[in-house]
Amino acid sequence: MVIIDSVRFYRPFWLCMRVLVPTFFKESRSLQAGPIQLYVAALHVLVTLWFPLHLLLHLLLHPSAAELLKNLSMSLTCLACSLKHVAHLYHLPEIVEIESLIGQLDTFVSSEQEHRYYQDHVHCHAKRFTRCLYKSFGMVYVLFLLGIFVQIINGNWELIYPAYFPFDLERNQWMAASALGYQVISMLVEGFQGLGNDTYTPLTLCLLSGHLHLWSIRMAQLGFLEDETTSNHERLLEYIEQHKLLVRFHSLVAQTVSEVQLFQLGGCGATLCITVTYVLFFVSDTISLVYYLVFFGVVCMQLFPSCYFASEVAEEVQSLPYAIFSSRWYDQSREHRFDLLLFTQLTLGSRGRVIKAGGLIELNLNAFFATLKMAYSLFAVVVRVKGI
Repeated sequence: MVIIDSVRFYRPFWLCMRVLVPTFFKESRSLQAGPIQLYVAALHVLVTLWFPLHLLLHLLLHPSAAELLKNLSMSLTCLACSLKHVAHLYHLPEIVEIESLIGQLDTFVSSEQEHRYYQDHVHCHAKRFTRCLYKSFGMVYVLFLLGIFVQIINGNWELIYPAYFPFDLERNQWMAASALGYQVISMLVEGFQGLGNDTYTPLTLCLLSGHLHLWSIRMAQLGFLEDETTSNHERLLEYIEQHKLLVRFHSLVAQTVSEVQLFQLGGCGATLCITVTYVLFFVSDTISLVYYLVFFGVVCMQLFPSCYFASEVAEEVQSLPYAIFSSRWYDQSREHRFDLLLFTQLTLGSRGRVIKAGGLIELNLNAFFATLKMAYSLFAVVVRVKGI
């Protein structure tokens, strides 16, 4: 049998965390704590806090319509990215516990049917998602760096995005170059934050739905497979303990993704509207057009997987009582049937447990399409106002 190791999919996430918050890890805290703490503080003050803030402050300077939309398309994205990153930092202990639960649940996968489902669905979906995400981020940053290179070759030291700085950039070329370098470095750091943000939620929901389905397969086979070493009732008690781990897993996921997905839904809806408006009315060169088209796709890519896998989780939770009923309970002992009846009632009572963004919006495909409708409605309002 192939050894199941779902935790390995989190390696890129933890790589981003090691770059952004090395103080969270014990081996980093034991070596030169002072410089590392200074690095983390400077990184989060200058990038996580100041970068979106200096973009938003530019709105107070009454920019032109083109500058306003260009600024908003990035400032809202960076603001949402920073907020999601802070939310993940707050929930890092819960994320570590989730990883531990996944490791425990992986050890319960034993039958050939479970291994086949894991390879064909869980492993395949997780691998395809991470590969697609990395390619999307790679395309965006290749185009971004290409645009910066062309800009510098042409001797243009203008800012990438209109922003506020407390000094005159037009009179001092060194200050202009420093400000441009700051924005480039900040965008690269934001890329690490965005990669960590957009990896965790869809991947965790994918693994949760996969382990829920694997447990259903296990439960439905109870009583049909010959097992001389363990009685069916003992096996039922083992599955109840596994279900407790799944309930804890589901609860922790609901906690860790709640604030993140609220920022995601609001930020993506506004960003999609502003990006389409800016491209239609103000983008003229080819590189910028390709960049914003890829950027539009990446924004959709940020939102869709989380909503899709959340719908999968909700569907699997709904099917748990049916998996219990599908087992061979009818010719088991009285004690077995009594425990199974109580367990079925427990799972029926938990069918209403759903994952919500901010505790307000149920996270599923309906939320994804509602966000697209909101973006289109905002775009229609902008077009109508511009026509007036």
